[in-house]
Amino acid sequence: MQFRPRRAAALLAAAVTITAFCAADALARSYPFGPRTRSVNDLGNQYVPFHTHLWDLLHGRADGGLLVNWRSGYGSSFLPDLGTYLGSPFALLVAVFPRDEIDLAVYVVTVLKTASAAAAMACLLLTLRPGRWWAAGLLGTSYALCGWSVADASYNPMWLDGLIALPLLCLVGEWALAGRRRFLGVLVVALAWTANFYTAYMATLGAGLVLLLRLVLADLPRRRALAAAGRAALTVVLGVGLAAPLVTVIYFGTKHAYPGRVRQFAPVASEDVLARLLPATYGFGSPAVYVGVTALLLALALPFHRAVPARVRTGWTVLVLAVTLSMQWAPTHLVWHAFATPQGSPYRQAFVLCGLLVIAAWHTLSYGPPDRRALAAAAGLLALITLAASRSDLVRPFAWPVLLLATAGALGGLALLGRADAGQRSRLAGLAVVLLLGAQLGETAATSAVATRLRLAHLDDYAPWGQRQQRQADAIAGADGWPRYRTDPGREQTVGNDPLLVGGQGAQYYSSLTSDVLSRTLTALGDGWTSRGRSVQSLDNAVTDVIFSVGARVHSPPDPHQKHLAQDAGPVTVTRQDVPPLVTVRTAPDRAPFGPSPYRNQELLLGSRVYTVPRLAVHGDTGRPARGGRVGSGNAVTRPTITARCPAGTQVYLWAPHYSGTARQHGAGTDARFRFEFPRGRAAMAPLGPAPASGRLRVELSPDRPGRIPGGAIGCLDTARLRTAAARLKATAATEVTVSDGTLRAQLPPGSRGIAVVAAPRIAGWRCATGGGRERPAGEYHGLIAVPLDGNSTSLTCTFHPPGLRLGTAVGGASLLTLALLGALTAVRRRRVPAPSTTTPPRERVTTAR
Repeated sequence: MQFRPRRAAALLAAAVTITAFCAADALARSYPFGPRTRSVNDLGNQYVPFHTHLWDLLHGRADGGLLVNWRSGYGSSFLPDLGTYLGSPFALLVAVFPRDEIDLAVYVVTVLKTASAAAAMACLLLTLRPGRWWAAGLLGTSYALCGWSVADASYNPMWLDGLIALPLLCLVGEWALAGRRRFLGVLVVALAWTANFYTAYMATLGAGLVLLLRLVLADLPRRRALAAAGRAALTVVLGVGLAAPLVTVIYFGTKHAYPGRVRQFAPVASEDVLARLLPATYGFGSPAVYVGVTALLLALALPFHRAVPARVRTGWTVLVLAVTLSMQWAPTHLVWHAFATPQGSPYRQAFVLCGLLVIAAWHTLSYGPPDRRALAAAAGLLALITLAASRSDLVRPFAWPVLLLATAGALGGLALLGRADAGQRSRLAGLAVVLLLGAQLGETAATSAVATRLRLAHLDDYAPWGQRQQRQADAIAGADGWPRYRTDPGREQTVGNDPLLVGGQGAQYYSSLTSDVLSRTLTALGDGWTSRGRSVQSLDNAVTDVIFSVGARVHSPPDPHQKHLAQDAGPVTVTRQDVPPLVTVRTAPDRAPFGPSPYRNQELLLGSRVYTVPRLAVHGDTGRPARGGRVGSGNAVTRPTITARCPAGTQVYLWAPHYSGTARQHGAGTDARFRFEFPRGRAAMAPLGPAPASGRLRVELSPDRPGRIPGGAIGCLDTARLRTAAARLKATAATEVTVSDGTLRAQLPPGSRGIAVVAAPRIAGWRCATGGGRERPAGEYHGLIAVPLDGNSTSLTCTFHPPGLRLGTAVGGASLLTLALLGALTAVRRRRVPAPSTTTPPRERVTTAR
């Protein structure tokens, strides 16, 4: 059987990557090899729940389809989320796992993506220049397990598609340079942009820089160089065009999303950048550009390696330095991030620099091992980098032994390889391979384990699927009545997307694409949020449950995984309420705009007065008035109180969006928790139990940070009036409602006039028709879908058309047609003209080194 170096290198890279990845998690005692969870931050809040929803979709168990997700946010557009979080072909693998092993499924997908990136880079290196296949494999691992991968992308698995895309898009550039595989190149670009357009954009920029340098180094005639560049540009345009149906939907989804906080880029200190080149360093918000000591030494040796042509040495060195500087300069930072500074890590393009460092290292080694002079110069530069980095707080004491051992292994392995190469001694070569492999496995596993442990120490974390989630899911399944009514998973959330994880149909929804209308509407009604408005929460309120047809609500004890919460080992329970259906009729809708009081705003949507909003007083620790309602500071630090009067027997609610701590009605109920953190979070309205027979309220507060109690914070709900209002809405509401993905149909009572209100946010894309009439864009009634009624129609149909889908489909169709025409023209030309000899991409001088 013929030996194939590229296949062998790819398999070696994937195998070493998987081994190191799993060894690191075992070393950190992280899931699935230990008791520590790996579901931190967005991995637990977004990626695991979204993959769970994908599992439900693939098994026919989801509420909704590709167009509308009826579980989250009372009905949200799903196609943008699909493209953002689930566009990778790897995501489909979750279907083969049991649903209660969804955390393991996401872990396996993450490992396979990382291994695929290693294999792709190994193939690219051998395409750029021939050389030792095992060295290409080890450098492929260096790239796949770079600092950006293990520190940032491992808990944002959608970004790993960009890690795979960079070497693949560089291969597309090589094919364009040689005039080969044009159609395959278009498909690769389309797949990369479909999998994750955000990191694919960065990978495309990086691959474009590599291609430009390759054109310069090839020293082609201007006409051939322009032709190659034109082929590459056309390949990218057609590929992105094929991905347009998803890309345009995501683009318009971001336009309709709740606006995040605008951030100004501030580059980190130079010593922090240098520190992140070293193993076992970690720091959120700094560029994770570690690629392993061996790859770093080889990249540093490139300018001094006399066997490499001067143009090659200069070209790759300048490119690496230019990209490094571009990460620290605000204008080029914006270019890398699609002209918007991200709200999280500001160095999301760091994987491109890691890829360039690995390619530079390959150019050093492919011309033969660096000689003593070059190796000494590289070691000297590494020493200077280490000296400068030692001033950074990111270099912790445990990093030094890892660095020393890795440096010794790398220098020893490269020195042995040089001696073996000079004397053709295979034993020394074998020993060098063992030394380099051992050093790489050790330092990479240590670096990844350090990132896992330190990440867990400073980011919010969540437990994998367990008894709590199973009990919630069972309770929801037993109470579910969709679409007759909604079942809300409850206020005591486990993650930021409980409806996707455990089922039900609630307000809770966390996405980068959370709609502006949903966030603003629920905020006006007293809801809370985190992540600067993009993670809306469940609102435990009887009035909003009537408005949004929540007929069953789950109540769970606090999550035992969250140690900062007061624990209660109570059972998971379900409360029920008689509510109108999803579609109600308002004969005389009140068009007054929302005001500052969430209680009055709820009454506007309900159409009835059900609250008493009394005057209140906020007192400090000594009983004196708290100035401006401020608590948690001044004279109201330990036990401030609120006093007011409510009609006896009414349900008491507290709305304090800028308060953080607990509140308890004296003599009744349990502690209600409020979470406010400017500017990231806003506290939701909470029930405090029934008012006493005397009507005199005393609410005891325990603030955990400075905050404020607004005027009108107390609302006294008359539950009898609420039942009457609900019965009135139900009497004139739709008699039947059916929902299927992006279509909602309702049968209305004869003679219905006014407006039909659908209990779903009026996100962009809804079109409705009554009777047999023509579809028109849906109206809006205080943030909900509204359709005018003339008294003649007895049916209502609303369909959802994701904004941008029609444009994207047109662009995709045009790209596909262009691709077909080019294919036809190519076939005709081949018939008329004899086939030219096969060309290969220009290479630098090939040595005999193996």
